[in-house]
Amino acid sequence: EKPGKPANIANIVATTQGLLPLTMKMPVAAPLSVAQVEELIAEGHIIVDTRSSPEFGVGHIPGAYHAHLSSPEFEQRVGWVTPLDTPVILVANDEEEAQRAIYNMAFIALDGRVTGYLDGGMTAWMDAGKAMATLPQLDVYALRDRLSSNGLQVLDVREDDEYDEGHIEIAKNLSFKLIPTQLDSLGLNPGVPMAITCATGKRSSTAASLLLREGFSELYNVTGGMAAWESADF
Repeated sequence: EKPGKPANIANIVATTQGLLPLTMKMPVAAPLSVAQVEELIAEGHIIVDTRSSPEFGVGHIPGAYHAHLSSPEFEQRVGWVTPLDTPVILVANDEEEAQRAIYNMAFIALDGRVTGYLDGGMTAWMDAGKAMATLPQLDVYALRDRLSSNGLQVLDVREDDEYDEGHIEIAKNLSFKLIPTQLDSLGLNPGVPMAITCATGKRSSTAASLLLREGFSELYNVTGGMAAWESADF
């Protein structure tokens, strides 16, 4: 099986060949109102939510992709999981975080895809009475209880080598990067509740955002991931 391509490979190749110029000035994300964001979503723009996993879990715009800005791989993860060349609207806690997100995305020539950011963030979205989706968070103690009491699928979205070093016994494994292309190979049941885990709970939240788009409904992001599972001596 061939390894996946690096994040946003088409843009990277075009940039190195001189076909796509690197941004030489500081990229700036423009503020967008709730009404503008709704309109752009209807036109095919996608949402990339850059907040923390718990914040994304409490409430996010339905269909949003989640990539944690605090991750050193933030821009690569956006490149891995979002459709190529699709315009992006950022959701962040504030303007400063939105600007940091577009700045980081410029390193792999993704900044040109950013239309702007939701002005006022999720607070503005909620105040306008717009629909929200949630992603419940499950700690490792609750996960162990659920595993012993009823049927719960577990998906480990770390890389193969991480999974091979130790994993929850019933967990199936697929890197979060491969969910858009190889999800069907796992035979997961969208109608059965599923916990998603990684090392610390960031990649798993990204994976959950992809699975929600694929029609999975009862998902749980495992807070603390396998680091917390091991710390609890499970």
